Amino acid sequence: MSIRSGVSVISTKTRTKKRRSASLRVRLFLIMLFLACAPFLVINVVMMVSADEIEVETEVSEMKGQALILANQLSTVDYINNPYNATMNAVLKQAADMWGGRILIVNDSYRVVRDTYISDEGKYNISELVMKGMAGQSSSVFNKDKQFVEFTQPIVVREEQTVTFSGSEDTLVTVKNSDAGTRTVGVLLVMVDARPIQAPVEQLGEKVVLMTLIAACLIIPLVLIFSGHLTKPLQKLAKDIEKAASGGLNSQVAGGRFAETKRISDAFNHTLNRLQVLDQSRQDFVSNVSHELKTPITSIRVLADSLMSMEGAPVELYQEFMEDISTEIDRESKIIDDLLSLTRLENKAQGLHIAQVNVNDMMELILKRLRPIAKTRNIELLLESFRPVTAEIDEVKLSLAISNLVENAIKYNRDSGWVKVSLNADYKYFYIKVSDSGCGIPEDAQAHIFERFYRVDKARSRETGGTGLGLSITKSIVTLHHGAIKVYSKEGDGTTFVVRIPLIYIKE
Repeated sequence: MSIRSGVSVISTKTRTKKRRSASLRVRLFLIMLFLACAPFLVINVVMMVSADEIEVETEVSEMKGQALILANQLSTVDYINNPYNATMNAVLKQAADMWGGRILIVNDSYRVVRDTYISDEGKYNISELVMKGMAGQSSSVFNKDKQFVEFTQPIVVREEQTVTFSGSEDTLVTVKNSDAGTRTVGVLLVMVDARPIQAPVEQLGEKVVLMTLIAACLIIPLVLIFSGHLTKPLQKLAKDIEKAASGGLNSQVAGGRFAETKRISDAFNHTLNRLQVLDQSRQDFVSNVSHELKTPITSIRVLADSLMSMEGAPVELYQEFMEDISTEIDRESKIIDDLLSLTRLENKAQGLHIAQVNVNDMMELILKRLRPIAKTRNIELLLESFRPVTAEIDEVKLSLAISNLVENAIKYNRDSGWVKVSLNADYKYFYIKVSDSGCGIPEDAQAHIFERFYRVDKARSRETGGTGLGLSITKSIVTLHHGAIKVYSKEGDGTTFVVRIPLIYIKE
């Protein structure tokens, strides 16, 4: 029992964590916190990198100036040819200690003639920096991985040129030109540990990190308050929706101050209104079904009770009553069949049996079946096909839809009238038009004729045996084919139904 309780506690905690992670306020808080802190982090990184490079460049530039003075001194005393000059050796040692690094003197044969660490004296150094120095270029390299700086300073000497010319007939004058040119005789190579140079930068970085933490401590409460302020209308809206849900379909939700929450509340209220309409439609449908199914049963019961109460009734009367009972049973069966058909059509999982169908042949067959019914009232039934039409349709279901339209045109027509059916097509759709010379449909009733059990003339429908489901079935079939149906009618001038169906079935 305790284990189950423990599992229950763990499960509850897990669900709570999931709800918190899915919370809009939590996500909004994290996003806003990131957006607020990201600039500080970026500035921190950029500042550290820039300060690091600037500090190194500044320090190296200063050391290069000192190295230039040192190179001139080496050139003056001809140190390359006399590396045992005690005074210059002391100066080099002092400079290396001051910079916290190492100094190498390389001659023009790339041989190290002096190393303040002594270890490389007599060895050759043919590095890229030394080669550039021999070419008269002063260059430097900062190795971030190993944290050291290397730079070179060429050691150059001026070459003097002696020129002799005659000043008079018996006199020769000799002039020395000290600006004849320069020559690189060696390279001063300096290697310095960069860590002491970067120490001020690291201290600056620590200060920046501290400032970032202080800013984060100030930003977090503000972001928390701001995110709560932004999500508060949504929380209020959620509570209002919960109250509305418990109050039934007649409740409404207030919009709030923000446009977004107002849109949500308007959509919710619109949904509630739509649900009210659907609920009323459901109630009307149940009431209509009950009434339609009850009426034939009541008639059958009345006829059966009448027969049972009669003693010695003639056979003709029995036959008449039994015919009436049979008619009511057929009517009951027709209502049930139509209801089942409508239910199956609304169940989209059942789908359509789509195939390539010759629509002209289908229309001919429909009218052939209905001509005997039209003939009983001397109604002329005409079919006009403007062109051959082949389409991807469910032939059985679409035949039922068109049959309902033509049959209604016959039922609600005047005697010796006419029904005209036409078939046409364009590059995308085919069109079926059913027109009649009947009494027409009142304008206020045209918006309701596709509703279940709706009848324009209930007394006439009883006489013709209609169930009030035919047009609902027709519209459902047309909709399943991604088509459309429209009605054009004027009371006293007949009615025209136009059906538009795609030639190629569009799969969802």
